[in-house]
Amino acid sequence: MSGFSAPRRFIYMTPVSNEDVLRILMKSRDRIAAAAWVVVRDAHAAEDIFQNVVIKGMTKEISFDSDGAVLSWAYITARRAAIDWVRRHRNESSAPSIELIQQLEAEWIEDHAREDHRTEVLRDCLRELPPKSSELLRLRYFDGLACGQVSERLGTGLDAIYQRLSRLHKALKDCVESRLAGAKAVDA
Repeated sequence: MSGFSAPRRFIYMTPVSNEDVLRILMKSRDRIAAAAWVVVRDAHAAEDIFQNVVIKGMTKEISFDSDGAVLSWAYITARRAAIDWVRRHRNESSAPSIELIQQLEAEWIEDHAREDHRTEVLRDCLRELPPKSSELLRLRYFDGLACGQVSERLGTGLDAIYQRLSRLHKALKDCVESRLAGAKAVDA
């Protein structure tokens, strides 16, 4: 039976709700506003930009599949709005030059690409988990159940749930780091 492989298991993610988008954005308020401030060097303008990002996130027909997608979109949107602000206020601002902003944006995009690769590697590692491990992670992180609720649902002791989660975290960390190190070795 060589040549056959077990079917891949997929963890389906539901789109992030508007309430969760708002919660994620508000939780990261300082970081998103800081991304704008680095460009505009004006605290009031950075706050205005953050507020506009929140409004866009809540009113546009945008669908996010994860918290990371919300944050990625928010940082990119804030940086672009900040660049537009600098262009509009070029003569009255002490903001960095457009060339410096473009260089920073290129670096941010490169950082974002690395994070996207890391996320894809994590998804690959998640797909390889045994069904019981996938179920535990789904209940805890995708369904948002507390460890006590997971324990009740699976009929397992609370300490066992904590231990399994700890082992899963370590296994996923090792899997991601191993694959990223392997990719670096191939690139070198």
